[in-house]
Amino acid sequence: MRLKVLGAAAGGGLPQWNCGCANCNAARAGRIPALTQSSICVSADGESWAVINASPDIRAQIAATPELHPRALRHSPIASVLVTNGDIDHVAGLLILREKTAFDLFATPAIHAVLADNPIFGALDPALVARRTVALERPFSPAPGLSARLFAVPGKVPLYLEGEEERLVTDAEGEQTVGVALRAEAGGPEVFYIPGCARMTPALAERLRGAALVLFDGTVWEDDEMPRAGAGAKTGKRMGHMSMRESIAAFAPLGVARKVFVHINNTNPALDPASPERAEAEAAGWTIAHDGMELAP
Repeated sequence: MRLKVLGAAAGGGLPQWNCGCANCNAARAGRIPALTQSSICVSADGESWAVINASPDIRAQIAATPELHPRALRHSPIASVLVTNGDIDHVAGLLILREKTAFDLFATPAIHAVLADNPIFGALDPALVARRTVALERPFSPAPGLSARLFAVPGKVPLYLEGEEERLVTDAEGEQTVGVALRAEAGGPEVFYIPGCARMTPALAERLRGAALVLFDGTVWEDDEMPRAGAGAKTGKRMGHMSMRESIAAFAPLGVARKVFVHINNTNPALDPASPERAEAEAAGWTIAHDGMELAP
């Protein structure tokens, strides 16, 4: 199985268009790598690929990934797109994929309902884009030779569906936020992709114990990172994300062989390779993802 990180950043990317934080300015100046928004692609045969989360940057991500380039006048190696929640940074890229090429669109019933309720996604021709509903914990094949299972992780509904603040639950478990377990049907270890997670539950810890590779939510370094930086009022928990500090502690006893942070917000100091936060994460056995990274389980 081959796995490539198409985009390692959280919503907004790095640099974010309206942000003058230290990281965004450093990325504009070329001092640290720029990052596109959250997405990976996976293949069991190197020919057909499943894209997991269609970010708003998907056109540029495809252009930067030769494995996803067309091999004929009208063609794509992308066999399917799977979305792990209804967040804008995970579904807006579907609108870029509307140019009359067939692929399967996999999601839970709850996420498909979000897409169905928004008529703009009708731009995806139903004669070409089959909307495949996937039940939690049921194996399915998003690309030839590749097996996947979805499982619930604590999270919240997309920002545009939040409703009244006092009724909002930011760590609900259900179909609205899922992780993905991936394995080559020919054999090999299971890999986990969890770009959004509000807390570590005992069940999730046991699922991940001893895993060969986990790509995990790295949105913020500290829960109150954005308010302290003056970049917004919301904490990580309010946005439905664990902090890196919490995740490092939660994973410490799990014996995961390779741990990679993805979905990283532009304010996160660990994005700077020279930062003490990066050094702390790496000392704890974590890798900070970057666009174009290839990971072999």
